[in-house]
Amino acid sequence: MKTVSVHIVTYNSGKDIEACLKFVATQSYPVEKVIVVDNASGDDTLERVRRMGLPNLIVVSNDRNNGFAGGHNQAIQLSDCDYHLVLNPDVTLHPEYLQVLMEAAERHPGAGSLTGLLLSKSQLGIVDSAGLIITRSRRAFDRGQGEAVSGYLTEQEVFGVSGAAALYSRRMIDSISLDGEFFDEAFFAYKEDVDVAWRAQWAGWKAYCVPGATASHERGWKKGSRGERPLFVRRHSFENRYRLIWKNDRMFQLLLHLPFILPFELGQLGYLILKEGDLLSSYLHILKNAMDLNRKRREIRFKAVKSVKEVYYFFK
Repeated sequence: MKTVSVHIVTYNSGKDIEACLKFVATQSYPVEKVIVVDNASGDDTLERVRRMGLPNLIVVSNDRNNGFAGGHNQAIQLSDCDYHLVLNPDVTLHPEYLQVLMEAAERHPGAGSLTGLLLSKSQLGIVDSAGLIITRSRRAFDRGQGEAVSGYLTEQEVFGVSGAAALYSRRMIDSISLDGEFFDEAFFAYKEDVDVAWRAQWAGWKAYCVPGATASHERGWKKGSRGERPLFVRRHSFENRYRLIWKNDRMFQLLLHLPFILPFELGQLGYLILKEGDLLSSYLHILKNAMDLNRKRREIRFKAVKSVKEVYYFFK
């Protein structure tokens, strides 16, 4: 029987963490370890976690915020299980979530990542995420977000899976990690799951959405709330688009899709000039990291086994 550990990274997650852990504890599939990595929360998150008294619980208390990527890399290093369920603290799992995904993993031996159908907590019958999609303009979205559940009831291969409730195989983690990092810690937060999906595609792994497994997600970054986010968070969200492209894209495909990319880039630049001028320096910041990005790009290309046609099939 394949072993599974559950990893949760928290940051001021007191209002969500108990419900999250409660549903982890009721999974029908055995969970070998539950690893909670707290990124220097200022609320009572750790007190609530320890109060749960889970017998297989490992708690890591960081003295600084290591971000989503860094926190989950810490958790991965603490587990030698066959599969790792990366879970947001604002997700609650159906008791059969892991069981259904593990059965799907047996059916699809080439699967490196799997997700169930994530439902919106605030809108009944509405999809939060049914995997990840990516467009020819190089924008990534949660598949089906905001749409009716009825349209997403068929198991399907997808470009990748949302890091909100993603099951990753250890074999895939080991095969695509760079510098010992599964999630690229330069991303800190946002789009790191898209980067993993793209790297995994090049390395020959498949991703599946399995709607028989369900969970509910309370999305943290809601529409219209961008201006309320700190500058460093908005900066990472903006810059990570270019990290994705630099590391994973191919020049010919970039040129081929330029009619889709250029209008978005020009519109984004205009928006920054008018609304978020404090992010204009991000272009220079990305260029300053060119050597590191080029090195990672070379390693990803060295590990690539899929054809360009197979990978870019998902770009719609």
